Amino acid sequence: MNPFDHLQTICQAMARPDFYPHPVKTVQRIDTHISAVFLTGEWVYKLKKPVCLGFLDFRQLSQRKHFCEQEVVLNQRLSHDIYQGVVEILETDDGHFSLEGNGRVVEYAVKMRQLPDAASLKALLQERAIGPTRMETLAHTMADFYKGGHRNSDIDYFGRPDIISYNMEENFRQLEPYVGSLLDQERWDFLCQVSRTFLDHHHDVFERRVKEGHIRDGHGDLRADHIYFHPGPQIIDCIEFNDRFRYGDAAVDLAFLYMDLEHLGHPEWARFFMSAYAGAAQDPRLYTVIDFYAAYRAVVRLKVEAFRYPDAQPTERETLKQDIDAYLQQAYRYAIQFGRPTLWILCGLPATGKSLVAETLSDVLSIEVFSSDRLRKAAGISRNGRRAAFGQGAYRMEWRQKIYTQLLAHGHETLKAGHSVILDATFSRRKWRDEARRLAADLDTNLIFVETVCNEETIRSRLKNREGTSGLSDARLEHLPAMLENFEPLTEAPADTHFPVSSENPPESTLVETLFRASECKHRQVSGLLGAQGRLGNP
Repeated sequence: MNPFDHLQTICQAMARPDFYPHPVKTVQRIDTHISAVFLTGEWVYKLKKPVCLGFLDFRQLSQRKHFCEQEVVLNQRLSHDIYQGVVEILETDDGHFSLEGNGRVVEYAVKMRQLPDAASLKALLQERAIGPTRMETLAHTMADFYKGGHRNSDIDYFGRPDIISYNMEENFRQLEPYVGSLLDQERWDFLCQVSRTFLDHHHDVFERRVKEGHIRDGHGDLRADHIYFHPGPQIIDCIEFNDRFRYGDAAVDLAFLYMDLEHLGHPEWARFFMSAYAGAAQDPRLYTVIDFYAAYRAVVRLKVEAFRYPDAQPTERETLKQDIDAYLQQAYRYAIQFGRPTLWILCGLPATGKSLVAETLSDVLSIEVFSSDRLRKAAGISRNGRRAAFGQGAYRMEWRQKIYTQLLAHGHETLKAGHSVILDATFSRRKWRDEARRLAADLDTNLIFVETVCNEETIRSRLKNREGTSGLSDARLEHLPAMLENFEPLTEAPADTHFPVSSENPPESTLVETLFRASECKHRQVSGLLGAQGRLGNP
């Protein structure tokens, strides 16, 4: 009997309630392309099919046993009292199968405790039963997992830019036959080109991720339907059959969930989770690569559905086509988000912490920052600590206008070269903010105004501490009344381009909040751009 017929014979036996050595009322069978799963109420039994798909090989019984054992060991990392072990399936001489007694071992199965469907993250999202506490708990669970995860030089290898490129290009090659039929040609070409360009231009970012220790033995298939809250996080079904699919940046692992949450219609929880993780793991640089990896994950899911499409029944094809279109649109949107430069305006009153936030963002995101204070010093028009009334000396209106002209010129040059840029200045007048908006519109870039704020007492204290010292800024406590009077509030800025951030909080919290709020702004701006494209009939 060939292996598939033999498997079917075993599965027929396992479909009967009386097969099991414990009480069973009904048995539900679920098949995937590599597994046959039997749900019995309290326990689940999972068999591996004798298939060889290139990236896995289950043809030999010894291989199936090995990977069953691997599945148990690896999944026990993120679950508790779920994976019980590997059980033998026995066959007697007269052809009867059982889990106990005598007979020769003909198959192996993973035995798991059955989790309630209603406890899955996917189901909880559908029922609107998820909240910040659970998502924060999940974020902390994953941060602890990666922190304690296995890492060595062999695993670090999978974080290298050339290996990331290999995996990415493999997906592109495998999907090429579907372009023009299942996949929109223009969106696909844009996605491929932007992904390649980003990777080519950001080798230093990926290499830094390796040096900082973010490449780990992860989960590999972190989807909402693999996460349960019963009562705390129980995460199952990691990839056990191919280490290559599990090894990589923690960001590429998390990007699967980030992408999946958006695909399920919950982008707000995707961004909330990433923010909670970045804070818990002290990994704000995650934001430099998360959209790139999310596009990669969307393409992987697209590929799975595209491979199923030719052999699918006509009734199933329409659903598959909708999923394929949705994943392509997601990947396309992520590509715009990571491929489109951003003009960051760090603005606000002096001593509100904008320069510190600007410099930190510059370091974390690996983008250049231009400061009005530095330009003023370089031009030799700063008073270098000598007192002058507000509006005189270095802060005369004509000098301020010249500095903003230079600042925006630097921004224009950097954005035109295809790079994001940070401009650090008070931007106290609306006319200068309007010029920044025109610059972003002319070059078709994202635009984010980060307004640093704190209470007046904090500003006074910081300015007082500057007395008798030299620094980039010439603003002192005596200037504060005039600065307050002359600062035009940012009431004109729409919510998708502007948010305030308090510098009263610890710098790490301020940074993570800034990145989180900025990701919301980018999402809204790109969604608006795509909506406009749709109305115009453009891809």
